[in-house]
Amino acid sequence: MNKKKLVGLFSVIAILAVVLVACGKPKVELMKDPYQKTEFHIGTICTIRVWDKDKKDAVKDAFARIAKSDKQMAVNGDGSVADKINAAAGKHPVKVPADMWPLFEKAKYYSENSGGVFDASIGAFTNLWRIGFPDAHVPAQKEIDAAKPLVGWKQNVVLDEKNHTVFLKQKGVRLDFGGIAKGYIADQVWQTLKKHGVTTAVIDLGGNLVVMGKSPAGKDKNWNVGIQSPTASRGDAVGYVPEQNKSIVTAGIYEKYLKTKDHTYIYLIDPATGYPYENNLAGVSIISAKSVNGDALSNVAFNKGLKGGLAYMNQLHRKNGTEAIFITKDKKLYLTDGLKKTFKVDKNSGYTLGNPADAK
Repeated sequence: MNKKKLVGLFSVIAILAVVLVACGKPKVELMKDPYQKTEFHIGTICTIRVWDKDKKDAVKDAFARIAKSDKQMAVNGDGSVADKINAAAGKHPVKVPADMWPLFEKAKYYSENSGGVFDASIGAFTNLWRIGFPDAHVPAQKEIDAAKPLVGWKQNVVLDEKNHTVFLKQKGVRLDFGGIAKGYIADQVWQTLKKHGVTTAVIDLGGNLVVMGKSPAGKDKNWNVGIQSPTASRGDAVGYVPEQNKSIVTAGIYEKYLKTKDHTYIYLIDPATGYPYENNLAGVSIISAKSVNGDALSNVAFNKGLKGGLAYMNQLHRKNGTEAIFITKDKKLYLTDGLKKTFKVDKNSGYTLGNPADAK
């Protein structure tokens, strides 16, 4: 989930669902070519590109932050904080490091305020399906039924804000931060680079993108963020929108899935039923001020479906300016109100703008 290519004066950076294009004359105070470093963390390839001069230490510290957070959050049996919490389910609270506490607060907020479509206590279901892993399979109905009481943040998870502890009330309850962790880490990297004085950079965490500052190749030019087609090769965008200092996160059916003889199951699971969602969406991209919000909202919006998701995101846009692009399986694009004047459809993509009134 991390491809790149350069074409003429255009600088294109593609990650899973996003392509960036910067054009114009280089800024004098920035390097023509960025300092770039790539490492494997959080189950994906992570790349940081910085155009400011003499910022290698900033990138080094940023990757150290990624590695630390990966070790803390990973649910893999290696003794991470998440593993310790899950292992202590039904037994006792677990102390959480101070720098991780905001993640739990965000997980609680979206688990309790998404209308039931996002729940960070969904681990009992995701551990049954294992979508994205070699042993992925369709679980038996009796297994899903047995796991249902173990899913539900409000009834199963207790956060002690004073002591920074987490307690899972029942044995078998499992937290899964897959829908929010990368966004949280992207924000940490963003802040790390800012503390080092970085002004112009691209953070690419395999599906979670942050564009810092304006385009390095043009005076007062924004990055031209392109939303990649979910059915085409990496780097093929369905359209573009100018942005700066924003996060772009995408959820889609092409990320992880389980294909059987008769059906294809996506990785996004309904906390109410224990089965992957099924709707007419191919992907949803969220443009927001913080990546942790974009991460959660990409899941929320996708899981609500086109009509419900579009209404939800338009309401959120009016509240705080967050934007969304919905891509349907029949190659239609639906935009939140704030993008209608700035988003440009790629005429060669095969996609066209849909009428919000027709959203189903």
